[in-house]
Amino acid sequence: MERTDPPLLTDRDAPAGMTHRPAPMPPVAGSGWLGRMPPVPPEAPLPMPAQDFRAAPPPGPAREPATASVLTARLIAFGGAALITAIGFWQMLIVFSDGIQPLQWALLAFFTLTFGWVGFSFCSLIAGLVARPTVTPADPGTARVAIVMPIYHEDPADSMGMLGALAEQLAEAGMSDRAEIFVLSDSRDPEFFAAETLAVAALRDHCPLPVWYRRRTDNTGRKAGNIAEFVRRWGGRYDQMVVLDADSVVSGDVVRQMSARMSADPAMALIQTLPMLVGGQTLFARVIQFAGRVYGPPIGRGVAAWSGDNGNFWGHNAMIRVRAFAECCGLPELPGSPPFGGTILSHDFVEAALLRRAGWKVRLDWDLRASYEGCPPTLLDMAVRERRWAQGNLQHLRLIGARGFTAISRVHFLIGVLGFLMSPVWLAMILVGLALTANVILSRPEYFPNSYQLFPDWPTFDAARMTWLFVAAMTLLLLPKFVALGRAWRRPLASDVGGRPRILLSALFEIVLSALIAPVQMLIQTRQILEILRGRNSGWESQVRKGSMPPWGLVLRRHAIHVVSGVGTLLVVTMLSPSHALWLSPILAGLILAPAISRWTASPVFGRWARMAGLLVTPEERVPPAIVVASMAHARRLRHVEGTTPALGRDAQARARHVALLPPLPDLPVVERLPAIAAEAKISAADSQAQALGFLDRAERAALLSDPRLLERWAALPR
Repeated sequence: MERTDPPLLTDRDAPAGMTHRPAPMPPVAGSGWLGRMPPVPPEAPLPMPAQDFRAAPPPGPAREPATASVLTARLIAFGGAALITAIGFWQMLIVFSDGIQPLQWALLAFFTLTFGWVGFSFCSLIAGLVARPTVTPADPGTARVAIVMPIYHEDPADSMGMLGALAEQLAEAGMSDRAEIFVLSDSRDPEFFAAETLAVAALRDHCPLPVWYRRRTDNTGRKAGNIAEFVRRWGGRYDQMVVLDADSVVSGDVVRQMSARMSADPAMALIQTLPMLVGGQTLFARVIQFAGRVYGPPIGRGVAAWSGDNGNFWGHNAMIRVRAFAECCGLPELPGSPPFGGTILSHDFVEAALLRRAGWKVRLDWDLRASYEGCPPTLLDMAVRERRWAQGNLQHLRLIGARGFTAISRVHFLIGVLGFLMSPVWLAMILVGLALTANVILSRPEYFPNSYQLFPDWPTFDAARMTWLFVAAMTLLLLPKFVALGRAWRRPLASDVGGRPRILLSALFEIVLSALIAPVQMLIQTRQILEILRGRNSGWESQVRKGSMPPWGLVLRRHAIHVVSGVGTLLVVTMLSPSHALWLSPILAGLILAPAISRWTASPVFGRWARMAGLLVTPEERVPPAIVVASMAHARRLRHVEGTTPALGRDAQARARHVALLPPLPDLPVVERLPAIAAEAKISAADSQAQALGFLDRAERAALLSDPRLLERWAALPR
């Protein structure tokens, strides 16, 4: 059955001097469809100029004033946080009374920052009480939508499985005539090339939507550069795009609702959903998954309430107006070398701020819940991700004062930065507190500093007030969790996760384990901050989606500094003041037990045990969402497709399917063709396919898998 496409852009929406209508789309999947369908559609260029952070923003819609509910939420969040911070500072000042020493001033500063941080988290959650869900218009609109998934050394069966499930739901939602899927590969390892092309080819065989595949060899700009190249080459083909990560998906109904909401508001440029974590197998992943499911929605609702139309972007599971993104979000390379210069790593925050400074709306629609993503499987894998996030957020310190950014955009930047800087602040507060304790214990107080003094100067320290401040800080820290827990207790969520006793036990388990992990993450993030300040770049590694229990040797090496710190602090504090050791016991226990916690929480066996015991269970596990179930079914089917280099030599049909998704070879100078030249010579000298592969290095294998002529020469060899 042939399809005829409606216009992609109206004359009103097209960039100046350009109107574009797409070529007719290829037939829906069926016999011979793959052979007639090119890897990518005809190009529809859309200019995407690099932005100048010192210049005025490009013209956009007029900004609408914040509504009364948004202003109320901001008063609660920021006004409440300011009040709590002031009270904490005042009470801590009273604790020290007169004659504050330098170490006490330092403790006062670190305590005030920490107290204000937990106070803002609490007030932000309370601000969510004024948030109201957005109503989806009845008219779905006619916008053309691209489902865009950038991948980089991922398991293609899992990623294509998610896209296959989404395509089916989009077809059921009536969007098959205006939605397409675009897989944007940045993979450089040749071991992934055949796996990706054959998985995409298998997806195309049964997909009700067109599926396009492009792998680029120039990875400039990483993920942001990947998306930017797509916009510049094919952006004119689409009105809206949904950006997914390789382990994330949204339901077809959510895509339909986002499209309708964006089409109904010409000033709406980005709608961010609130992803729920799914698929966690290890104990660590299940703890994060449970916490995100119970505590995440009220926190997200609070952020949405005070953000209003000045929301943030988390890089995936969001819909974007393509024209607005092209006009506003071309990212330049920052001057200087990494880690503070070069490619902007946390590009999503910057893109949201750039859209907003031009007048476009950016909104977190917290009511769109059928949005899912995976979670890191182990503590060590989380540390790798956080290293890159820390560098990206610290880069924002160079951009936070850019011309035209709104105050709320700057707040989003500041929250991201403080999210990592609070670890060294917390560590500094602990160290200063220990130093003050040691100073009191080891020094003899001088009661008569003046020879002519009639009355002694008694040392003053209000221990009772200090205890109450500690209790207040812990209350502010834990109260959002208990508020979210109470919300889950009253609502059907409790029955979906095994009943109220199970949700209470799960929450207690999560709190205890998080308390043990927190000091380890504090030291990890502090070390990461120091590495960044010393000029060490994070690099670009593929993310680990499926973990396994690390060996003892690895966890002992990675956590040796944590164990030494915990044991050393315990010995010193015990000798000086055993009572203080009791106060520090949660922190010291987490540090000393770090290797065991890191290893055992990485165990899928313990994860399954928790699941069977009814602990850390989420509603998505008891009643899996339809799109998650369908994704798993598609992934199982695609996993039977053998996507390896030797398979291309054995199977002519697989080789043809791989070649069908290759771009035309560019006309390169001789120097850049050296890997292909060397590969051809080695293939000519080989006696078998296996021997030829053994001769080739990584660059030569990449050249082999990118050149149909070389592939045929290699495949002609005996196996």
